[in-house]
Amino acid sequence: MVALTRDLVRIPTLNPPGRSYREICEFIAGWLEPRGWTVELLRARGAFGDSETWPRWNLVARIEGTGPGDCVHFNSHHDVVEVGHGWTKDPFGGEVANGRVYGRGTCDMKGGLAASMIAAEAFRAACPEFRGAIEISATADEESGGYGGVAWLAERGYFDPARVQHVIIPEPLNKDRICLGHRGVWWAEIETQGRIAHGSMPFLGDCAVRHMGAVLAEMEATLFPLLATKRTAMPVVPEGAKQSTLNINAIHGGEPEQDPDYTGLPAPCVPDRCRITIDRRFLIEEDLAEVKAEVTAMLERVKAVRPEFRYTIRDLFEVQPTMTDEDAPVVRTVQAAIAKVLDRQAEFVVSPGTYDQKHIDRIGRLKNCIAYGPGILDLAHQPDEWVGIDDMADAATVMALTLAELLG
Repeated sequence: MVALTRDLVRIPTLNPPGRSYREICEFIAGWLEPRGWTVELLRARGAFGDSETWPRWNLVARIEGTGPGDCVHFNSHHDVVEVGHGWTKDPFGGEVANGRVYGRGTCDMKGGLAASMIAAEAFRAACPEFRGAIEISATADEESGGYGGVAWLAERGYFDPARVQHVIIPEPLNKDRICLGHRGVWWAEIETQGRIAHGSMPFLGDCAVRHMGAVLAEMEATLFPLLATKRTAMPVVPEGAKQSTLNINAIHGGEPEQDPDYTGLPAPCVPDRCRITIDRRFLIEEDLAEVKAEVTAMLERVKAVRPEFRYTIRDLFEVQPTMTDEDAPVVRTVQAAIAKVLDRQAEFVVSPGTYDQKHIDRIGRLKNCIAYGPGILDLAHQPDEWVGIDDMADAATVMALTLAELLG
């Protein structure tokens, strides 16, 4: 399992732009096919993000048992985020030290992918005459919405409840936790409009940046306090994510930034455009239309007191919250396996951010889906990312025992 994890980490599947997607799918195919798995390599042609330069490749592998039964599907994304700064380890070296495997994607989520592959093979060795079928998928672009991966597969029936009955996504939520779902998300771009003029005569123009400053002030005065009052009964972790949140992802006003090798000065202009990108995370108790209306109402309050204030809102991305029932078959089975392996009760949690369960639920219409895997959530996307070897072994044992209960 350690060797497999290291091999996966050494393939730099960076997203963006989508490097080495075909390479990692071919590697996994080369690992599974000699062991008897039927493997499909599938390019998500036409999906968001797919191009001839950066094709979105996915792998779906299946092995049939000796008789009829359910299908258990392990879905992992193979893409990883940018490396960033602050590393003391080789991000793609797969170094082993202190009982850990280090590297970008070890925690999120190549350690979970390796654990699911080893779990499936361990189960087959112990129970060669199992019923039903097992599937393993390695999918693209989860870090950027999953539209070139699980969403594309779901649209083509790969997660139809008639085909697959149980789905486990080995995301790093800690080995004693079962993640039932996630909060909702709405990304949008807000633009304020002004009028360009010479910077020496700003009174002849209308500064869009000043208008955006008023928007930010109104957010601080009214919108953020409102969101702080909204609390959920969902078991979201960490504690701060039990309330509604809003993040300002980016802001830009005025002329575009020049290339790094430009050595001149900016032009003296009053900016006629200013944009911010907002990331609003909402709760299962909230309605998306109301979430959007709160932002519109905030902008209308600004408009009421600022002459010539104009704005537009552009939707970028939206996902409804989802949460699997605690009594769902896959939940109860994994819960029992955790109790057996770890000798303690599993904690039910909900993720603060979305992951590919959204597509399995909303497009595939498959509700019997959870996230369960090794790794500590807080380490995802961090420098010197790592996954614990003992955690992988325990999680793989839980996964294998789950297969034994559902298919054995």
